[in-house]
Amino acid sequence: MSAHQALGQSLGLKADHLRVVYDGFVAVEDACFNVAPGESFGIVGESGSGKSTVLRALCGLAKSEAGTVTLTSSATSTHSPDNQPLPGSKAFRRQVQMVFQDPYGSLHPRQTVDRILAEPLAIHGMGDAQTRIERALDEVGLGTGFRFRYPHQLSGGQRQRIAIARALILEPAILLLDEPTSALDASVQAEVLNLLEELRRQRNLTFIMVSHDLAVVTHLCDRLMVMQRGKTVEQLAATDLAQRRASNPYTLSLMHASAGFQRGETVVV
Repeated sequence: MSAHQALGQSLGLKADHLRVVYDGFVAVEDACFNVAPGESFGIVGESGSGKSTVLRALCGLAKSEAGTVTLTSSATSTHSPDNQPLPGSKAFRRQVQMVFQDPYGSLHPRQTVDRILAEPLAIHGMGDAQTRIERALDEVGLGTGFRFRYPHQLSGGQRQRIAIARALILEPAILLLDEPTSALDASVQAEVLNLLEELRRQRNLTFIMVSHDLAVVTHLCDRLMVMQRGKTVEQLAATDLAQRRASNPYTLSLMHASAGFQRGETVVV
């Protein structure tokens, strides 16, 4: 276990005035939020709202034109500037790992599970690889018999469990989850979500989850941020969303859309 986990501590994350621009298009504008250590925070919105871009900016995969991302702890509001790792740096990625939406595209098709899990350990200079790999597979509900299989020999749910194991093998404090079950069959979505929630409790992890599914966010997250066209619409508690206490018209429209089509409704085109 890493030092912060051994002490029963976790890390949070604070984003201040994030702005991401692609070829003149403002994908994220002035995003601000503070996720407490051990909290599960959701980001919701329609396709193109900028929610996945926020996650990529947090881990350094998308370059921020402005704004800051800092890690926080329960002892202090932020780490001291001298010790604050930058998004995208090796030190930052040691603490903040991401699970991508598509388990078919996020795993190298020509590498075995053993090689996929060993690679981050080698990059970060962590020893005892065999024990760590076996433990990671056990934690996500897969036995050591999966070590030398290739991704094409796995189901979608099994691939996503491997992707989760790869993220957890470095013992990070924070997981960024980009719609981790949307590419899976409905029959296995609940299994993976339950696994994530159990891992969060066991490891005292902090989650930042992007999803278009309000039911998933309401179930797994404590608070959430609603985005539209790159901007923050509002932040509210998941309990408020579950009890339909949102005040913003856009949030209310998302809630209505998430209820699905009802027989007898008139669809206006």
